[in-house]
Amino acid sequence: MAIKNNQIVEMFYELKVQNEIIDSNLNKEAISFSYGSGQIISGLESRIIDMNEGETLDINVPAIEAYGEYDETLTQIVPIEDFEGMDLEIGMTIEAEDENNETVRATVIDVTKEDVTIDYNHPLAGCDLDFKVIIKSIK
Repeated sequence: MAIKNNQIVEMFYELKVQNEIIDSNLNKEAISFSYGSGQIISGLESRIIDMNEGETLDINVPAIEAYGEYDETLTQIVPIEDFEGMDLEIGMTIEAEDENNETVRATVIDVTKEDVTIDYNHPLAGCDLDFKVIIKSIK
C-alpha cells in the first residue's frame, strides 16, 4: 500500500552530504510522522509518496527543496563587545531574538579581536541531501 495524505509513516533513514553521513536512525528507532503535514522536509516527503511498507529507496533532494540555497545576505558582522562573557568558537551555534522577539539560531563563522561574523543560514543550506529511506510501516 503506497503512502497517502494523513497516514502515519514510520521510517528509517540515513542522510549523507557529499558522501559523509550527517544523520541516521538505521539500527535505532524509526521516526514517525503524519504524511503531508510538513513534519519532514518537502523535497523528501514528495519523493516517498509512491513507496510501500518494507521498501528501500535512495533519494537525492536538491538544496532548493531541502533547506534552500545558501544566502550570503544572511551573514552579519557584530562587534565582539555584544558577546561579552561568551567563549566564542568558530562553528558554535548561538541563539538570539529577532525584531519580533522570536528565537533565531546562528552559527559563528569568524571571530577577530573586534568583530564576530555570524551566519543565519541553516547549516545544511546550499547542500544537496542524499537519503537512504526504508519505510517500516504505513498506517
